[in-house]
Amino acid sequence: MTVVLAACVPPAVAPSPSSSTLAERSPQSSSAPAKSAPATSAPTGSAAATPNPTAKPTESASDNWETYTTADGQFMFDYPAVWTIKDRAAEATPGGIFVEVLNRDGKSMATLQTNTATSAACAEKYPYSLLDLEPLPALAHGGAVPNFLFEGRSNPNATDQSKMDTLEYGITSAPEPTGPSACPISHFFAWPPSGAVFGGVYSPFQMPPGYPPNTDTPEAYTETDEYQDVKAVIVSLRPAEK
Repeated sequence: MTVVLAACVPPAVAPSPSSSTLAERSPQSSSAPAKSAPATSAPTGSAAATPNPTAKPTESASDNWETYTTADGQFMFDYPAVWTIKDRAAEATPGGIFVEVLNRDGKSMATLQTNTATSAACAEKYPYSLLDLEPLPALAHGGAVPNFLFEGRSNPNATDQSKMDTLEYGITSAPEPTGPSACPISHFFAWPPSGAVFGGVYSPFQMPPGYPPNTDTPEAYTETDEYQDVKAVIVSLRPAEK
């Protein structure tokens, strides 16, 4: 079995859509899922950036939603009808699935992979920030309930501004960090036969339409429709109906 080990990396540029065949969608239209507010408690560890006062709401893509069921019949999740699901099965680990969620502009918002690693090395700890947290009881396994997290790690030794912070959102079974520092971000959750990953990377240098570029405002990003939509997609993940 091939495993994937998480590592501490700088914020990545979202991959561009490839010519991969689009996965067939389950054409079950539904109303938009309710959008939950980001965590309101003060982030633990390093402070998050101050919201940008010039930020303004963006047009929501979430008026109409559809439901996607993975090819192996394990999972299903909801997504805006104007977004796209791309099947990247050729890149999946043996026995697993790999799909990518892209918004209507073709921006990669999240990837779902199964049969992945369930642990990661922690050679060094970094200052961290917690911007959002929501328990996901629908994915409970072995008595443990995973969480959706939007969190960050800071590299105080970085000189390149684009490499100073790693910010990611996704589902994890890892315990919430305590103290001023934490291991590298490792978003995976326990699911037979090993683990699964559903999440994405946030780059402050890739702001959604209507926001100024190169703005390091992860807290402000949680107020955008783009973030609320991708969060709604991820937290809707559940075992497929048999």
